[in-house]
Amino acid sequence: CIVFIDELDALGKARGGGNMGGAHDEREQTLNQLLVEMDGFDTRANVIVMAATNRPEILDPALLRPGRFDRQVLIPAPDINGRMAILRVHLANVRVDPALDLRRVASRTPGFVGADLANVVNEAALLAARRDREHVVFEDFDEAVDRVSIGLERRSQVIGDEEKRITAYHEAGHAICAAFSAHADPVHKVTIIPRGLTGGVTVFARENHRHITGETALRDMLVTGLGGRVAEQLELGEASTGAYNDIQHVSRVARGMVVELGM
Repeated sequence: CIVFIDELDALGKARGGGNMGGAHDEREQTLNQLLVEMDGFDTRANVIVMAATNRPEILDPALLRPGRFDRQVLIPAPDINGRMAILRVHLANVRVDPALDLRRVASRTPGFVGADLANVVNEAALLAARRDREHVVFEDFDEAVDRVSIGLERRSQVIGDEEKRITAYHEAGHAICAAFSAHADPVHKVTIIPRGLTGGVTVFARENHRHITGETALRDMLVTGLGGRVAEQLELGEASTGAYNDIQHVSRVARGMVVELGM
């Protein structure tokens, strides 16, 4: 018999911090009962209890003691080969262009998990249907990835010419700095069409997430991130609020380099 508990953190969150009563008290009682019941299993019970969570750091330590959930299997986000295999599963019933390069599609999705890739396939199929195509082509997947990761295009939004000009210089600054930075990710495309909460975006192409990043690559990341603000200052004579998210990102990276990594 296999017992599987999904989203274990909803039930097994660490106890303590005072009793607030109500649902909090009921959850702790359920957790205590689960711990007691799991103590009764032994090697002859023929019962395997499995659970899944994406927040293992908040689990109660008692759940991880020997005899309970004492073996942990980490499942990271799939690499490019794993994403290609997942895409093949979801594309089994989708009519795709025979010339489609699946590796090219997978390279656009670093950090995506199975649910994200399924969403990308669904979005691409819908886009192909709206465009009266008989097969799903790479352009549909490319647009679908942007929809899932950034948001929908807002072509109907009215934007003044001056704001378009600022956005164009800003995004060009990111792209040019990336092109001249040896360790920066290659630029996939640049657009000033509003998408999601952004007024424009520079999309970088990277097959996989880096597990180890050198100091030079981190410095190039800072250069690329600040390129938009610098381009505004050079060409327009002043900075704008368009660099708000960029400054947040580079500040977080720079602080981590100094405080956490001693660079």
